[in-house]
Amino acid sequence: MKIYGFQKTTLLDYPEHVAATVFTGGCNFRCPYCQNAGLVLCGGEESLREIPPEEVFAHLRKRQGVLDGVCITGGEPTLQPGLEEFIRKVRDLGFLVKLDSNGYRPEVLRSLLEQGLLDYAAMDVKASRDNYARAVGLEQRMNREKGFEKEGFCLEHIEESIALLKAGTIPYEFRTTAVKGLHTVGEFDEIGAWLAGSRAYFIQNYRESGEILNGTGLSEFSAEELCEMQSLARRYIDRVELRGVDGVE
Repeated sequence: MKIYGFQKTTLLDYPEHVAATVFTGGCNFRCPYCQNAGLVLCGGEESLREIPPEEVFAHLRKRQGVLDGVCITGGEPTLQPGLEEFIRKVRDLGFLVKLDSNGYRPEVLRSLLEQGLLDYAAMDVKASRDNYARAVGLEQRMNREKGFEKEGFCLEHIEESIALLKAGTIPYEFRTTAVKGLHTVGEFDEIGAWLAGSRAYFIQNYRESGEILNGTGLSEFSAEELCEMQSLARRYIDRVELRGVDGVE
């Protein structure tokens, strides 16, 4: 498994647990607002250093009894051929495993769930159905990037992953990064209806940073607008929370 980042301790990435976070390289989406551009585009020749898995395991062995779990994020972890083996080794050390995913490879998610290899899952729901291909940067072919081609965006993959989590037994959350210039406030009524009955849904505000993939024309929503999004989604989902919004719980 190709690892390009390792946060040795976090109180934020795994709800209610002290964890370490592993960042995999590469992604099948090109969300313009992505804040991990280096991870998404890395292919080995980038400036990011590839971290040997054994380096991660060596640290985890030292932190047994201190850390509760490991969060695997990216990039997109389900693209990694060694993901299942990596998770098994993490679990053999006694750690819980949280997976962050964009949900575009439901066959991988299904296999991990059926084998009982995940303890928590967080899936990004990028936009409403009609806006999805645009939100993930796949509205048009992207062959200009070496090694990256789009044969056609398939919303059914997203639908299947949502259904898998909703029907499963592990804790999960769905989350959307709200981006002005890409989303509308009213769109969150559509997203809420799509995710109706879900365990938890988080709306997080877009933040400009030096790692944005393509932030042209994008900006934050106001706190008032985000609260309106929250109210719309709460028509369908009991637990809807805002993240990254100053002064709002």
